[in-house]
Amino acid sequence: MAVVPLPELNKLAHDVAQERHSSFSERALGRTYEEYLARRRTPLAPFRLRADGKEFATFYDLVADPKAGADSMEVRLDPPPAAGAVWEFLRPFEKIVFAADGSADVHPLGGGAPIRVIARFLLREHYLARTQAEEDRAASGGPRVALPTTIRSWQEGILACRSRGLIPFSVAILLYFPEERIAYELDLVRSLLLADLRAGRLAPPRRVPRTSRLSWKVDRAVGRGDMPLLAARALTVLVESQGLTAVEMTHVFGGVRETVDSAMQGLADRGFATYDRRTGTYRPKLDAFAPPVLVADGTAAPTPGGSNPALRTSVQELIAAADARASCPLCGDPLPPGTRGILCARCAAEVSAG
Repeated sequence: MAVVPLPELNKLAHDVAQERHSSFSERALGRTYEEYLARRRTPLAPFRLRADGKEFATFYDLVADPKAGADSMEVRLDPPPAAGAVWEFLRPFEKIVFAADGSADVHPLGGGAPIRVIARFLLREHYLARTQAEEDRAASGGPRVALPTTIRSWQEGILACRSRGLIPFSVAILLYFPEERIAYELDLVRSLLLADLRAGRLAPPRRVPRTSRLSWKVDRAVGRGDMPLLAARALTVLVESQGLTAVEMTHVFGGVRETVDSAMQGLADRGFATYDRRTGTYRPKLDAFAPPVLVADGTAAPTPGGSNPALRTSVQELIAAADARASCPLCGDPLPPGTRGILCARCAAEVSAG
């Protein structure tokens, strides 16, 4: 498994950032690079890149070629693993061909007609070239050198690398299928497709499929770039569940429980999750991702009176839960097949009685 060496990344950073990649920036890139290599993830398959009809050994070779990446790009597994447990929480594929308009064709593993999807890219771990003056200014409370982590197309991503001095180490490909969103994470330093974090650590039935529309709203919240990486990953896992404890989340992410618990508490503080002290369970607050209902003057409409906050029965929450279509928005229990209402029978009785 070849690893792109640090001198190669330093050369690329010098080429794209020029004088902004000073000796200070070199040391910062080296620290970030070593920290990234120390965080090992389970590889699923090596991949190769093809852009505008030309093969590239690594993503960084593509960025270094100023004429490449204008019209087309293809990510191809070489070789793709057979369908099975390694693909847990993912859809098996052989290659993904990205179009310039932000769409992509996913070629299923084993053949078959390609599936047209909407594609977006989410920066995971990366380094953005900065001067010591910019870093000192940020450390003293001034503005930080930053950029949104959601990228609409691969073209925008390559442009950000070339114009902003961005060196990505990993990126998530967000594919919005008609019925759900699937995220594929690429290790660009090793040219590997990574297994889903939950694979082998969380039982597949614990995953609650969400609609592409709801997932897009979650991705938009993460993509603002103001959330720590662990919290961003935890939010995505939590939303695709009926609720998880800090112990279960620690099993998914590894590390120290207190660190994961702190990230989960941060999500609750931001209004993205609720915490049940009785069971120690964090549950996604789906209404946090629904836009507010506006009245004529453009202000948010007031929440209808009479609802019990503990039961979470506001109109916005019910709309968000309808997007989920997999579990009761109040208790998180799965809805039995054929249920016509939005609540389970127990919670519907409690709401009526209240």
